[in-house]
Amino acid sequence: MNPSSKPRVPDAYRRPRWPQWLGLIALIGGLGFWGREHLSLQTLIEQQQALTEWTQRHLWQSALAYLAVYVTMAALSLPFAAVLTIAGGALFGLGLGTVLALCAATLGATLAMGLARYFLGDWARRQLGPWHAAFERGMARDGSFYLLSMRLLPVLPFFLVNLAVGLSRMSFVRFATVSLLGMLPATVVYVNAGRTLASAADGIGSADLWVALSLLALLPLAARGLLPWWARRRALSRWWAERPRRFDRNLVVIGAGAGGLVSAYMASTLRARVTLVEADRPGGDCLYRGCVPSKTLIEAARQMAQIQQAQRHGLLLSEPRLQWPVLMRRLQQVTAEIEPHDSIARYTGLGVDVRIGRARIVNPWMVEIQSAHGLERLSTRAIVLATGSKPIRPDIEGLAGVCAHTSDSLWDHLASLHELPHRILVLGAGAMGCELGQALARLGAQVSLVERGDRALPQEEQQLSEVAGDALRGAGVSLYLSSQVLKCQEADQQGAAPYAATVQTPQGLRTLTFDLMILAVGRQPNWRGLGLEELGLQSLELDEHLQTALPGIYAAGDVTGGRPLTHAAAHQGWHAAVNALQGLWSLRPDRVVMPQVLFMDPEIARAGLTRQQAEQQGLDPQLTRVELDELDRAIVDGRRKGYVELITPAGSDRLLGVTLVGAQAGELLPQFTLAMNQGLGLSRVLANVHAYPTWAEAVRLAAAAHRRQHQSAWLLGWLERFHAWRRG
Repeated sequence: MNPSSKPRVPDAYRRPRWPQWLGLIALIGGLGFWGREHLSLQTLIEQQQALTEWTQRHLWQSALAYLAVYVTMAALSLPFAAVLTIAGGALFGLGLGTVLALCAATLGATLAMGLARYFLGDWARRQLGPWHAAFERGMARDGSFYLLSMRLLPVLPFFLVNLAVGLSRMSFVRFATVSLLGMLPATVVYVNAGRTLASAADGIGSADLWVALSLLALLPLAARGLLPWWARRRALSRWWAERPRRFDRNLVVIGAGAGGLVSAYMASTLRARVTLVEADRPGGDCLYRGCVPSKTLIEAARQMAQIQQAQRHGLLLSEPRLQWPVLMRRLQQVTAEIEPHDSIARYTGLGVDVRIGRARIVNPWMVEIQSAHGLERLSTRAIVLATGSKPIRPDIEGLAGVCAHTSDSLWDHLASLHELPHRILVLGAGAMGCELGQALARLGAQVSLVERGDRALPQEEQQLSEVAGDALRGAGVSLYLSSQVLKCQEADQQGAAPYAATVQTPQGLRTLTFDLMILAVGRQPNWRGLGLEELGLQSLELDEHLQTALPGIYAAGDVTGGRPLTHAAAHQGWHAAVNALQGLWSLRPDRVVMPQVLFMDPEIARAGLTRQQAEQQGLDPQLTRVELDELDRAIVDGRRKGYVELITPAGSDRLLGVTLVGAQAGELLPQFTLAMNQGLGLSRVLANVHAYPTWAEAVRLAAAAHRRQHQSAWLLGWLERFHAWRRG
């Protein structure tokens, strides 16, 4: 999609012109005033005799007049539906009154939904953004149930239901059909109350009527509780005979990475009895094979680059020299210092029963643990899978005969070396490939990076791919895009790197020699072999509450198939534990904006929607961009490369998304994610005082730039005239 072109807006969401607004407002105001005078319950009681006699003499004329008034009032969302329904019973009796009132209410409600969609749909999409998109997804999935529930609940205003559903994409036929069925019980009750007005003026206040309305109000609540119970019982019927009467645990968590540790911690905090099972060491990939060792290496590379650039600050330093064994000891020391945070001792002290062994799910309530102490079975009310993901090892001819490592074995291999490998070949230009490729090149290695796609960071927008590509080339990385390794073998040349790879590039075949190959082509969820296949799960599909197709079994972290982010796994682990432990309500982890940071130089940080995603949702995104060379602290530090880009809906200061490129980008991102998650506009961000001179002032500069771009020229003109008048 061309970023400069606007997507076609559906007809239902075209903005009405102001004469249409004025006409609608005038019509609603006039009929509303008339309705207050003539459509009250008191007026109906007072004029019932005369209206009844006229209806008996002119039945069809009165029926058509009743339909016209009812449909008009309902279509314009005027709150007279209850009185008109009662009037139908008073004038036409139970049978004909029910038919007329139900037909008029259905037709009027459908017209009201159409008007709401035409006049308010575009505004709701622009102002509510992701919340409106989530509302539309919910309506597409469960809209009929929600509408039926609201129709069965007569205390919810009739016109509000029409307006709310009008903001969704529900079809008119579906809306009318569900509305007719949902309004039938309440219509019969109200019409019957109107019929009693002939003999009792307080029919609307009778005890029988309110008992019936109370029962109607309980219907959707009962359905909401019974339907999930029935679905759960049906899904577990195969194993229901094996369900224990008493459980050893409230929760068993399988996997002690970020997601599993948080799940176990949350369960213990809620005073539940929880067992955490880990096959290796608590801490997971992040501690031993991912975040901690890689960021330590990246920091060393950053320090190396800073020393090399120290002369611009007036500092004359000798050329830095890498001591590889010292750096490897530093990596091990950092890991050892963080390790106690995730240790068995710490979680045992928190009340978690930690087991080292391999877990297998026997049935939805039974987990089998094979440990050094033997085989044990534990019964549990719920299970959380937090078994993470594993790196993909591509199918390349000769790969087994060369020095090629995934993240699982890379750091142990590097620690065994006496020096940095001279030539390194990296496969994959995702986050891991880009971060390690730049860092290792800065430390002195000759790095070649091969990516099958046509750009680095293929999952991100084009402009971020260009930033990453420029950063890699600036560090000396040889970047081969739209390329793939066809074959690996031992090198023929004597004295050069011991291995060679045949690479298919757009320019033809090329041979790249290397001492070490890093495989960073992606990861896959690690859930097979846990017994789930035997229980009938051929894929790990989750609902919005992180529950699998088997009720009571939840998942969190990389095993869910989302982006492998440690903080995302922790967030999901918290929600999975809460949802697994209680059955009264469920929390949705997707209702927060999830930040992500690429730790290159410059850093790339992003949260919320991209411009393309906002355009695909028809949100008419407005961009505000501030270059970091305008920031005083960036000028002082000599790190002026980068920018802040904000995405907002047209006419609003509410953030849809943000992208930061530059030094400290990851540290600046939380201010924006806080604003998005708490619904704070950029005006509130701008009002916050930022210390000077700091990098955080970039947040204020971006908010101020948005304010300048969206100032009202009309208001500024009047202010100029006002101040000129005050000067005399």
